[in-house]
Amino acid sequence: MKNIVILISGGGSNMAAIVKAAEREAWHTRYGARIAAVISNQADAKGLVFAKAQGIVTEVLDHKAYDSRATFDEALMAAIDQQDPAGQPALVVLAGFMRILTPAFVQHYAGRLLNIHPSLLPAFPGLHTHQRALDAGCKFAGATVHQVTAELDHGPILAQAVVPVLPGDDEHTLAVRVLSQEHLIYPKTIAELLQNE
Repeated sequence: MKNIVILISGGGSNMAAIVKAAEREAWHTRYGARIAAVISNQADAKGLVFAKAQGIVTEVLDHKAYDSRATFDEALMAAIDQQDPAGQPALVVLAGFMRILTPAFVQHYAGRLLNIHPSLLPAFPGLHTHQRALDAGCKFAGATVHQVTAELDHGPILAQAVVPVLPGDDEHTLAVRVLSQEHLIYPKTIAELLQNE
């Protein structure tokens, strides 16, 4: 069984889209894959409620309980790896996980660590992507699924979705339109990776 562990920090809408796609498209039988666990660094992350309701194992690791980013990442690696009998989940999926990961963590999951970013990378890595796109006068915005490397938002691009920037758009309206595309391309990219393994 290919075990997938999803990391979240908040509402988990991308996680929910992945879980729903896995169910709808029967990843269990088609790819021998399952969502093994959802782990959050925030105890009040609303996405945990959805995951529990789906019968998915959930866990909370509060990053504030650790004295450094490295010790938190070590604990997080242990929590992730225990979700797979072989200690090597097929994929670790960042879905609104708002922590910058250490190079050691990234290296541990090299080639198996995915992220979705709300811009057309390499444009606008980091935060406040929608406002930055508006401020720059972009005609298009979008989202990018990429492999995670030690450099923030710079890993190999696996998929992108483009949305037009409309007259009168503000940060919120653009974000909503981009997010609707994220919910389509993230599960699709994961399914393609599972199929090609």
